[in-house]
Amino acid sequence: MNLEEEFAQYRGELVAHCYRMLGSLHDAEDAVQETYLRAWRGFADFEGRSSIKTWFYRIATRVCLNALQHSSRRMVPSALGAPGSDPNDIVREALEVSWLEPFPDLMLNADPAAVVGTRQSLRLAMVAALQHLPPRQRAVLVLRDVLAWPAGEVAEFLETSTAAVNSSLQRARAEIARLAPAEEEFSEPEEPVRRALLDQYATAFEKADLAALEGLLTQDTRWEMPPIPTWFNGRADVLRLLEARVIKGEGLRILVETSANGQPAFAWYVRGRDDVFHAHSLSVLTLTKAGVSSVFSFHQPELFPSFGLPVSRLSTG
Repeated sequence: MNLEEEFAQYRGELVAHCYRMLGSLHDAEDAVQETYLRAWRGFADFEGRSSIKTWFYRIATRVCLNALQHSSRRMVPSALGAPGSDPNDIVREALEVSWLEPFPDLMLNADPAAVVGTRQSLRLAMVAALQHLPPRQRAVLVLRDVLAWPAGEVAEFLETSTAAVNSSLQRARAEIARLAPAEEEFSEPEEPVRRALLDQYATAFEKADLAALEGLLTQDTRWEMPPIPTWFNGRADVLRLLEARVIKGEGLRILVETSANGQPAFAWYVRGRDDVFHAHSLSVLTLTKAGVSSVFSFHQPELFPSFGLPVSRLSTG
């Protein structure tokens, strides 16, 4: 197997790795491209002291750390301030904010086992929490807790001591525990309850049935809409937002199911004056046994191609 074939084998998980570090799919893809170029240029010097997979990860992590020297962390609206309560008082755009982006599960080489195996470390809440860590601390956490590298190997890579790695890991874990929900907090309902919940959610939005939605949202649900910095917390305020912003009537929107960050997601298409359905937003849902506890509605139609979705549709079919 040549270098190109080896790299292709690991490309999806390398993109996921860089995404955890950078919080942006597009930045992650650029980092992986740079990783390949560096690997190709340095392949003659590869001594085989580690697996080629580990070698790729070393290069990719170094590329990400270099990129993070010149970029701000990726944000979510709830990290910027308190929630709003008036749907008529929405700040439309936050200047000079780099937003967290969703990660399409299809990039994990369409391997269901890979999606399940990396689900927790790719969840939006986890990746958003990672963005609060300093870059090297972020790298330590990902290399130790996601890739399961030994502390000594991480120390050698980062040119520091094992004690320093363990100390950094302890601080990183404490910060993640403070910022990200525990595993049991996002335990999804079992099938067929999960399937029914998603079907009911899609139908309710396609029909603009807010009464049905009220029964699907948890009491403490939150709604975030990057790049719109205003966000809403609690079922009552979220329903007020939807009442004001979701145009009533059937046949005005289509929801196409997909998945992002190991979570269920829906691509929204809205019918325009030309009777064509145009890409509007990509909603990533957090499900619990009590219902939908969080929705990240990314108002970024340019994300659709990364999910294998067209930017327009002629009909509901």
